[in-house]
Amino acid sequence: MNANETATGKRATAILRSRPFLTVAIVIAVWIGASFASPGFGAYGHLRYLIELAAVIGLVAAGQTFVVIAGGIDLSVAAIVTVSAVGLPMLSWQADPTGLTAILAVLAMTTAIGLVNGLGVALLRVHPMIMTLAMATFLQGLLIIIAGGSAVTAENLLVKWLGNARPAGIPAGILLWLAISAIMLVAMHATSFGARVFALGANPLAASLSGVPVSATTMAVYGISGFTSGLAGVLVLGMNGQGYVGIGDPYLLASIAAVVLGGTSILGGLGTYAGSIPGAILLVTITALITVVNASAGWRSILFGSLILGLLLLSGRESARR
Repeated sequence: MNANETATGKRATAILRSRPFLTVAIVIAVWIGASFASPGFGAYGHLRYLIELAAVIGLVAAGQTFVVIAGGIDLSVAAIVTVSAVGLPMLSWQADPTGLTAILAVLAMTTAIGLVNGLGVALLRVHPMIMTLAMATFLQGLLIIIAGGSAVTAENLLVKWLGNARPAGIPAGILLWLAISAIMLVAMHATSFGARVFALGANPLAASLSGVPVSATTMAVYGISGFTSGLAGVLVLGMNGQGYVGIGDPYLLASIAAVVLGGTSILGGLGTYAGSIPGAILLVTITALITVVNASAGWRSILFGSLILGLLLLSGRESARR
């Protein structure tokens, strides 16, 4: 066996042992098992629907992955999803019947919220958990004052298209997720910015001494989280047809679970969005299985909580071995 064959074998072994590959394998195994246990579960239409639901979690997890790799955490993502879903129907300009201007305005607003989070973490030295939790609490209070308990209906044509269109038989939300996933993976693994994010999460002091702009990079990852959470809010608004206070609540724990389940260390410096993608799909699949067996919402919460705790412990042990 020559050197090239040996190197190829080592790369193949590394891929097979990676957490993203393992998560994909688990998803496929669960789908196959559930198809035998419940006729119709493995039908193309049902699996497509599961992936469409996972797209919302996947979008939130995209920004969350950047933040976690950089050594932080964003507890405001659920509130930002709600801000987007509730705020967008309130914005309309007669000069733009397509609704694109309103979407861009909302995404600019959610990105700005993320940048404020990053500003507090990077410059004011507030702990990420405290800063983003405070932001979430502020946004929830603001939404209650503005929207109250009433739902707002989506009249934006582009939002309706995004939530209901099926180009070539594929939901538009899935196509959006594919596009964002490609951008995120390239930014994370093929740019100098991605390298700075990993360096920041691995060792902030060493990254600073190496010339990494720590404050700018920190603000950038939280800005990305705000943008992708806002985009998820636009998608969930299109899929539901209405926005209401609390619509984003399920996506906080789900985004963290998807990130950690995909192999990203909660302590930062190690991970990939390639793992968060199947992680999001696995979470939706688990929820669907719980629904099939008529499990209550309480059991669903217990399952998610247990999953997150177990994965956090696993990530802590992996970090200790590095």
